[in-house]
Amino acid sequence: MLTYILKRLLLMLPTLLGVLLLTFVVIQFVPGGPVEQFLAEAKVGAGGGGVEGGGLSYRGAQGVDPKRLAQVKALYGFDKPAPERFWQMLKQFARFDLGRSFFQNKDVWELVKEKLPVSISLGLWTFFISYLISVPLGVAKAVRAGSRFDFVTTLIVLVGYAIPGFVLGVALLVIFGGQLQWFPLRGLTSPNFDELGWGAKVVDYLWHITLPVTAMVLGSFAVTAMLTKNSFLEEIRKQYVLTARAKGLSERQVLWKHVFRNALIPIVTGFPAAFIGAFFTGSLLIETLFSLDGLGLLSYESVIRRDYPVVMGTLFLFTLIGLVTKLVSDLCYVWVDPRVKFD
Repeated sequence: MLTYILKRLLLMLPTLLGVLLLTFVVIQFVPGGPVEQFLAEAKVGAGGGGVEGGGLSYRGAQGVDPKRLAQVKALYGFDKPAPERFWQMLKQFARFDLGRSFFQNKDVWELVKEKLPVSISLGLWTFFISYLISVPLGVAKAVRAGSRFDFVTTLIVLVGYAIPGFVLGVALLVIFGGQLQWFPLRGLTSPNFDELGWGAKVVDYLWHITLPVTAMVLGSFAVTAMLTKNSFLEEIRKQYVLTARAKGLSERQVLWKHVFRNALIPIVTGFPAAFIGAFFTGSLLIETLFSLDGLGLLSYESVIRRDYPVVMGTLFLFTLIGLVTKLVSDLCYVWVDPRVKFD
């Protein structure tokens, strides 16, 4: 087991390096970088015309003092060759220094901490509600396989899965936020949130989070519900279940004492990834639709504005967390099913 863990940890290094290298190379060919955007804004601010196209490094630099251009490149660190910048970035990441945003003038760590509460709110509520609904629903569908209940719930689950979250979010906003005015249209809390008491704060928070969480949950629990059903059906048909029934055990004892643990192996092993993902994943469309300033919106804006330290820093952080979480998920197989041996 220890040898397997060490091998996996060593394999994380080239994987992480490959992801960073590929993204860094792609960034070098993307037009409209921070230097070009700065020059374009400077021209507009000075009353000059806008710069056409994305090739600002060629047309946008026309009429700019070379010394000024060199100063701008040095400001953003583009006065050095790409290999040197990549090596410097790796040394910073080795110290878990994610750099500093070009446009927001803040450390990337601070930006992640600022946006994380919104993503945690959306992710954790979606995670817990999805599993609390999908696992019991999947068990009920497996026990009643082929019945009217199974058919109706499957139809509802598939319809919910087919509806995109942002489409459902628009419908919820129009109906419950606009026409009925039962829920707020934007934000995670009210403007006077700090002035409210503890009870009123909880109610206000739940009042704001209801619509976005509903939009995210409807499609997320479909896969888990169907996976739970199929896993239970597969276990119910095995020989040990027939043996347990032949011994005179009740159907409840057979289901919960024998089938339940084996059937939940693929579900439980996915817990670490789903739980950690709840902290660091954000839905861009949902956050934009409900005006929630989370990690999804941060990632999108950093790509649009070519804020490379934020792009690379968050990529490094999320990739590292994803690799570690994948290792923990694999180790959960051994914890849940002792028959699994990595040797």
